Amino acid sequence: MGSPDNEDRLRRPARIRSARVGELRLSYVPDGVVKMVPRSLFPTTSDETWTQNSQFLDQSGWLTISAGGLLIEHGERAMLIDAGYGPFTEQISMMEHGMACMHGGSFLDSLATLGRSPREIEKVGITHLHIEHVGWAAHPRPGETRPVFTHAAYLLSQREWEARETTFGITEPIANTLATQVHIVSDGDEVFPGVRCVALPGHTPGQIGFEVASGDEKLFAFADVLHSPVQVAHPEWPIVGESSDSESSTLRRRVLSQLADEKTIGFGIHFADVPFGRVRRAGDSFSWEPLA
Repeated sequence: MGSPDNEDRLRRPARIRSARVGELRLSYVPDGVVKMVPRSLFPTTSDETWTQNSQFLDQSGWLTISAGGLLIEHGERAMLIDAGYGPFTEQISMMEHGMACMHGGSFLDSLATLGRSPREIEKVGITHLHIEHVGWAAHPRPGETRPVFTHAAYLLSQREWEARETTFGITEPIANTLATQVHIVSDGDEVFPGVRCVALPGHTPGQIGFEVASGDEKLFAFADVLHSPVQVAHPEWPIVGESSDSESSTLRRRVLSQLADEKTIGFGIHFADVPFGRVRRAGDSFSWEPLA
């Protein structure tokens, strides 16, 4: 990536960053961070792999996986894609799952900094039912009783909602809290001006992404097809827990090819502090070029 500051962005949690797509303004809404043991997240890699890719690791040797959401604004209207981890400011660790630490808690402050309150959010597109994506959609502010996005529809695919009992961290009480606001969407549905659902099964059975288009510009929020900018150059690396390594690898290559060939802005929700970027192709190889 060039400069020391750019390399530091590969290792630190995301900050508020914004991009424009035609008439739409899109902003990363930080909530917290997950620090992963790299060989646990990518089980086919080795110590040598990470010696060669050390620019992606922090001083403890962990891989930075940001937690947050994407705010999409069209004039006075606003929606979110994903809702962070939730009001959990104390760090937890589950080293048996390769997670060195995880915390949230900043989402509503970040949203306020961007000039928005939860009641202004019309819809929350939940890409898939993992806890660091559902987050504030299922939890209230500390000291309150109702989840913060009481006026929003929660957009989910039918397949993801039907498989909710098998997903990471989604307990029955969380599912029950979501249920009254769930609105089922399908591949190709336009859910907001210029925003269309795209089916991305693989990481979970019903994962969805979102294509954002306005004028001649496009952005693709590709959910957890990719977890880290290091993976852009290594789409063959399987992620722990995925049901089909070959199908997921094929999907990653298809998404990267589309981003590169169509010159579409990519949005990686877990991409440390480089969430917005463009994919550059050199033959069969890809690289991530962050936007400022």
